[in-house]
Amino acid sequence: MLASCRAVIGDKLGEATIVISTETGKIVEISDSVLPASSFPPGTVYRDYSPKIIMPGLVDAHVHLNEPGRPEWEGFWHGTRAAAFGGVTTVVDMPLNAIPPTTNVSNLQEKVTAAEGQCWVDVGFHGGIIPGNAKDLKPLVQAGVRGFKGFLMDSGVEEFPAVTAEDITKAFAELADQPTTVMFHAEKEPEANASVQATWEPSGPPDVYQTYLDTRPASFEVTAIREILSLAHLAPNLPLHIVHLSAMEAIPMLREARQRGVKITAETCFHYLSLAAEQIENGDTRHKCAPPIREQSNQDALWSEMLDQEDSVIKTVVSDHSPCTPDLKLLPPNVPGTKSNTTNPNEAGDFLEAWGGVSSVGLGLPILWTEAMRRGLAVNDTLLNVARLCSLHTALQVGLEDRKGTLQVGFDGDVAIFDDAAEFLVQKSTMLFRNTISAYQGKTLQGVVTETWVRGRKVHSSAGGFGKDGHPIGELLLEPRR
Repeated sequence: MLASCRAVIGDKLGEATIVISTETGKIVEISDSVLPASSFPPGTVYRDYSPKIIMPGLVDAHVHLNEPGRPEWEGFWHGTRAAAFGGVTTVVDMPLNAIPPTTNVSNLQEKVTAAEGQCWVDVGFHGGIIPGNAKDLKPLVQAGVRGFKGFLMDSGVEEFPAVTAEDITKAFAELADQPTTVMFHAEKEPEANASVQATWEPSGPPDVYQTYLDTRPASFEVTAIREILSLAHLAPNLPLHIVHLSAMEAIPMLREARQRGVKITAETCFHYLSLAAEQIENGDTRHKCAPPIREQSNQDALWSEMLDQEDSVIKTVVSDHSPCTPDLKLLPPNVPGTKSNTTNPNEAGDFLEAWGGVSSVGLGLPILWTEAMRRGLAVNDTLLNVARLCSLHTALQVGLEDRKGTLQVGFDGDVAIFDDAAEFLVQKSTMLFRNTISAYQGKTLQGVVTETWVRGRKVHSSAGGFGKDGHPIGELLLEPRR
């Protein structure tokens, strides 16, 4: 029995007592008051967390766990443990950066085998769309993938090539009537003459962030989204989704498409909502990602769009946790990270050559909370918005809305206990992913997840560590979407 004077139940914040079955891990009763322990049989596990907040566990629908094939980058054990540290009770693994990528059922099975017994939270899997695998897509739906992702430009790994309009057309034909979501990394170079194209060729020192930012302008996102929208009529009932939207310039066209009835949504990421290009120091490649972190004015526009509950195209916020080994980040000696930085001093701090990706799984809730409080947003509204953007809507996006994403009778007892007044320093002991390198390293974040419960079992406590017996209890979510 979990109780608090502040609990996020549906779209309301108030008193609640939540009863979770120890047999099924499901919520069996919710009271709208803090019931005393005497209301329950002797020996019942009872916790009154007041004034801490009971929240639905976060559903991070965009995480790269990289196993099998690149376990030195990340893995199921470390990545899901980091998720549990931050109140994330479900993650959905992206299809690339593992070898093999999740582009057919055989490859999915290899990933499942690697994940079995290694997960601290529940884990689902996305499939991939690449040239030539259109006939593999329906079998992947039947095998339980939560959605599909494709790239419109180079993904950075050779085993996951970009798709063309012809490839997308074939994928839409296969998936038009399937219970799934098709997602796109929406960046593509516009067709232009040589003089225009030169504007996004590198023109400054490679250790200056602006040099990298100039090579991936907002026009890349606009061009890719325009192409996706031009093909949407081929599968009008198929939900489409833009992953990690970073450019405010793309928002009007997405709004207009939705008004025309196109089933398209977008997500943004914790780093686009909290980091700004103007603040990135020379050589600090921990901040490199694609699409890039843009200017403060862009961040402000994303917040404004995200908080417009009625009409916003941004329906979800995720981590896009995309780690790598320290040497691939090419960190210079003055940036914290590792003793084994690049062996070539000429490459140190090179934003153009470093691997792109921000590590933040398990840090998202305090990142959002810290930024919301800096902006002076109302506490109660922020709690409800986080639950909506990071739990309810992410569960809906990946077809888990019948069991995850909200605290409701019949749903999994996935709970985060959040101390909104506490704070912590992001350092090695609070970055539990495999490689402790992050753009948030050294920052003080407000808000601490003190306990995480998955299906009614406490998997992490800030006071007691991980698990009752120290073993992962996460399930693999392979039931087909309906």
